[in-house]
Parts: sequence; structure tokens; C-alpha cells
Amino acid sequence: MTSVRPDVTLADADFAGDNRADQTLGAAARSYLQRVRGGDMGSLPAVLGLIVLFVIFGLANDRFLSALNLANLITQAGSICVLAMGLVFVLLLGDIDLSAGVAGGVSACAMALTIVNLNWPWWLAVALAIACGALIGLAIGLLRARLGIPSFVVTLAFFLGLQGVTLKLIGEGGSARVDDPVIRGMTITNLPVSAGWALALVVVLGFAALELIQYRRKSALRLAHPPIGVVGVRIAAVALVVFGVTYILSVNRAVNANVQISGIPYVLPLILVLLIVLTLVLNRTAYGRHIYAVGGNAEAARRAGISVTRIRVSVFVMCSSLAALSGIMAASYAGKVSASSGAGNTLLYAVGAAVIGGTSLFGGRGRALDAVIGGVVVATIANGLGLLNQSSYINFLVTGGVLLLAASVDAISRRRRSATGLS
Repeated sequence: MTSVRPDVTLADADFAGDNRADQTLGAAARSYLQRVRGGDMGSLPAVLGLIVLFVIFGLANDRFLSALNLANLITQAGSICVLAMGLVFVLLLGDIDLSAGVAGGVSACAMALTIVNLNWPWWLAVALAIACGALIGLAIGLLRARLGIPSFVVTLAFFLGLQGVTLKLIGEGGSARVDDPVIRGMTITNLPVSAGWALALVVVLGFAALELIQYRRKSALRLAHPPIGVVGVRIAAVALVVFGVTYILSVNRAVNANVQISGIPYVLPLILVLLIVLTLVLNRTAYGRHIYAVGGNAEAARRAGISVTRIRVSVFVMCSSLAALSGIMAASYAGKVSASSGAGNTLLYAVGAAVIGGTSLFGGRGRALDAVIGGVVVATIANGLGLLNQSSYINFLVTGGVLLLAASVDAISRRRRSATGLS
């Protein structure tokens, strides 16, 4: 029988050694590189790819890095990012939702028709659209979880059927206009410059406060944590990006000098709010932990007392609800809803955005931030190639190649994590 010395504290335990080892920037950098070599790359490939794309397109066309084009790029990426964030929830369980794009189209159609034909206020029409999305997700989730039908089959059926619903509501070749000033202004108007700077300051101070609070809490509990230098670097990096984007978008970007167009597009704060909320849901709630648990090992999660059926249904509801919001944003940008809204390449771009950003197709790994980063990558490719007057087939080839590369990186990373015992 071994005895426990009363003078041995947690600080002397093996777990505390990690805490001491991470007290220098050099040690933290070496630890990060070791994780990357072990296959835990996260969004690093997407971030590096985005930097490369900005450099290439910036050198190829002077207009790419202009304030006007960057504002357009943010607006174009908005609906893709929101739809991709919804798909992250489904992908975390190793499932897929092929109907997400057209679910957003049907929901946006319901919103537009109630405003045009029934004179509903915008907020009630938006609530109806999100409710339509949630109902579609509930039906898909129940078929997937209760009957055990593969998600690919269920959502493919809904992908085909929902296009028929939109066609019935609008009519072949028809469209429903979206001219409500609030909904339309979501993507075509901007925050006042002063409000944009105030928002940027709140974001930076809020991020800094959260980072410092987390650092102090982990230090007090003697948990492994990054050194204060790494925390400072994170805060400085976020501040540089936020203030830099705010500065660029605050200048007058109108082509006509007699017209004033400045400020952050309203779509950017909306994406930011969604990103913060969904990140908190996934990382700071029991529900989020249960999603990761089911995605990592559904049987182990079931034995731990987690309702796998309920979690599986809920992620489809979440996905289709966010798809409805994405459809509203797309309708706002286009000014109308047509029979083809949400069809075509909408879903492919959103799935590509989630995977390119770092979400695993095998389930268990992914973040809302991955969808945003990947969405910006996909929008950057389309935007940059458009400025270079490249044919449409070039856009498809490049986007498909980037998606294939991201999927290959995901598969290789998974293999390396298995080899090193990290997964």
C-alpha cells in the first residue's frame, strides 16, 4: 500500500508540469508546432490559403484590395458564412444536409410572399421564415434519428421536394420581390462610421476581457494555460484585424466623388453576433459538449446518458433555421426570391466553406469560426476571379480544387492524429 505525502500539492503533480512548460512564448510555439505536425491543424491551412489568395489577387488587380471591393466581398460572403455555420452542426455528427440551400430558398420565399401579398411587418415575416426552416429541419431530423434513414438520402429527397414547393409558390420563371427597407438594407446599407468604430472598440475590449479572465481563472486553478505573452499576441492580432477592417471600410469608397459611401455593411455585425452566440453554444454549454461527444463516439455518448436521438434531431433543426436566415440574406442581396433560390451551387459552396475552414467530414471536430473563414475563402475566389474576367468554368475548377485539397488535408490530419494518439 502506498502512502500519500501531505506536502505534495497539485503544483507538484505531473499535470502541473504542462502548466510550467507553457510559461514562455518559445515553449508555446514549440507546443503548437508539435500539434500541427501531429495533425491538429485546425483553420491554419484556410488562413494561409486566404493570405495567399489576397496576395495573388491584390497583385493581379489593383481593385481587389480597394475599400469598395472589400465591402462587396464581405456582403457576398455573408449568406455563405451563415449557411456554412448551420452545416457545421450537422457535420459535427458526421452527417450531411443536402437540402439546406433550398430550405433557405423556401423560407425566404415564405417571407417575401407574406410581405408582398399579406402586408406583414418585416419582423413577423422573418420569424415565419425561420420557423419554416426549423420545421423542415425537424422533419429531416426525425426521419434521420427515428427511422435511421441515412442523412444523404433524406436530405436529397428534401432537396428535390423543396424545389417543387418553391416552384409551386412562385411559379415557373416567376419571382417575388424583396423591397422592404429593413430587409433590403441588411446587405445594401452600412453602419454610420462612428457606430462602426464604437462596435470595433467593443469587440476588441470584449475579446481582451474574455482572454484575460480565462487566463486568470486557469492560473488560479493551476490548469495548463498559454503564457501571458500568447494572450497578448492574440489580443493584438484581433485588434489589428478589427481596427484595420474598420479603417478601410470607414473611408469614402464611392466611385463618384460627389457621393458618400462609407461604414461597415450591416451584414458584418450580424455575422459577428451569430459567430459569438454559436461559439458560446458549442464551447460553453452542455448542449455543445453533447454534440461533440455524439460526433466523436455516438455509442459512448449514449452509454454516458446523452440522448443521441435528441441531439441528432436538434442539429438538423439548427442547420435549417440558420439556412433560413442565410436565404433571407441572399434574398436581401438579390432583391428578390426566385424558383432557383438556394439551388444550384449554394449548398456546395457552403459545404466547401465549412470543410475548407477546418471542419472535419468525419465528425467530432469543427467550429463556427471554421465556417466564417472558409466562407471568406470561397467568396474571395469568386470575387477575385470575377475581377480578372475569368470564365465561369475557371471559378468552378479552382473552387473544386480548393475543396478537394481541404478534404485531403482533413483526411491526412485525421490519419496523423490517429498515428500519434491524438484522436
